[in-house]
Amino acid sequence: MSLCYFAYGSNMNPARMQARGLMFVSAERAELRGYRLVFNKRSHCTPGVAYANVVHSSLSAVEGVLYTLADQFALNIMDGFEGTPVRYSRECMAFQTASGLRSAWIYVANPAYVESGLLPESNYLAHLLAGAAHLSAEYLTMLQGQSCLASSSTLGESGLLYNA
Repeated sequence: MSLCYFAYGSNMNPARMQARGLMFVSAERAELRGYRLVFNKRSHCTPGVAYANVVHSSLSAVEGVLYTLADQFALNIMDGFEGTPVRYSRECMAFQTASGLRSAWIYVANPAYVESGLLPESNYLAHLLAGAAHLSAEYLTMLQGQSCLASSSTLGESGLLYNA
């Protein structure tokens, strides 16, 4: 079984991976074709807040970081952080890399936790932007333009931020 994991959300930030004790031996750019990034996975603790998810979209692709994990233990730890199998399911898919197709694990939001009209918080979006070294300029621009909520600790009257 693959010990590779595709991060498209907050785990694109290698510092977040390390802070969570998720050891990896390498990280590279990868793409999931036939899907697009959405922010529709409902937070289990903060109403109105979204986390990243992927949905089928034949003409799109999700960019992210393909980590080669140090061992199976890292995958087990990640299941806990992702709320698997309740909030996200872990699935094995094919990802395009510079060296060709590779199989890896990915977390996809379970339908019971999907809701439209949500936005990510700015601190969550910052984790995605920390993966910039593994993203194309176009994809990075798309993430930078993503509307978001101010982080919980700094919410203003409206709670909305719009990135330029």
